[in-house]
Formats: sequence, structure tokens, C-alpha cells
Amino acid sequence: LLLGSNQLGSIYGHTSVMTGSLLDDHHWHSIIIERHGRNINLTLDRHMQHFRTNGEFDYLDLDYEITFGGMPFSGKPSSNSRKNFKGCMESINYNGNNITDLAKRKKLEPSSVGNLSFSCVEPHTMPVFFNATSYLEVPGRPSQDLFSVSFLFRTWNPNGLLVFSNFADDLGNVEIDINEGKVSIHINVTQVKKNRIDISS
Repeated sequence: LLLGSNQLGSIYGHTSVMTGSLLDDHHWHSIIIERHGRNINLTLDRHMQHFRTNGEFDYLDLDYEITFGGMPFSGKPSSNSRKNFKGCMESINYNGNNITDLAKRKKLEPSSVGNLSFSCVEPHTMPVFFNATSYLEVPGRPSQDLFSVSFLFRTWNPNGLLVFSNFADDLGNVEIDINEGKVSIHINVTQVKKNRIDISS
């Protein structure tokens, strides 16, 4: 997922800059855009990228409005994506004006503000990082006919063990892993003729 894309330029040029990677991690990220003539500084989480806009003019005409978090249906974005932002923004400042505070106090034009909520629900998920030697062990539930597990994961490694559990009474085990970039499930059952089931995706 690449976020932080911004189009800046003049009537004779188009400049598109993309920065950031894997920003959907339930953490706050800071974006600062500073423009001085054709020189632009784009800072994402304290990592600055400097570039110059294409075109021949040193000014950037923003027309009559600037939108945050998306645009009206009548807008014509130059990028392929027309999806509005879904999430939380805080401390939006534009040329020294605190936009979030003005919107909360209804000091902006009503037509410029959509159906906003001024409270962000914290995500119920909490990510955990595993290194090459760490693991998380939780107690099993004996005498249960149902085995159900779900999780989200992200990794750069093509191989690794995700979930493992032995069955009670030495009846086998279940294993979920990444093998060459594919998720694989292995169910080993003892005391039966066909004692191994492999599923891969």
C-alpha cells in the first residue's frame, strides 16, 4: 500500500510524487508539505523528500478550494484512484490555519464539509512483532470438536511457521506456515490410513 501521493505543478507541467510503504499499521503518520516556488519538501514521518515541480511558473494556483480526505463527486482527479480517504486525520494545518479546529467549530462553509465525526475509535487490534526466535504460546481448549483461528499478518520473508498445535492424546498436529510465499496448512493425523492433509494457496 502506497500512500502520501500528491500532485503539484503548473499549467504547463504535471508532477506526481509518491512516498511511504505499508502505512496501514494502525499507527499515526505525519505528513508535511512545504512549497517555496517550484521547490517542494514532502516529509512523511520525519523522512524528507525534496523535488522540483515541472512546468514554467513559480506559483501554484489552487483555484477556489482545497479538499482534505477526498473530493466531491464533481471533482476530476489526475490520479486513477477516486476513492476518498477512510480513517482519521488530526491536526490538519493549512497556511497556519487549524482546519480541524475550524471544522469542529463549524467555521467553514457547510458545503465544504461532509458528514464528519470528531472522534476516532481506537482500533481493537494490537500488532505484535516476531523475530526469528520469538513465539506466542496460549493455552489450548481440550475436549472441543471445533478448531477455529483467524489473524492478519504481514511479512517480507517467504518462509515461516505461523501456527502450530498438537492434538490431544498424541493424535497428530496442525500446522499453518508460509512456504515460498504461499500459505500452507498441514494436518497430520495418526492412527488413520491417510494420515496427512496438505492445503496450499
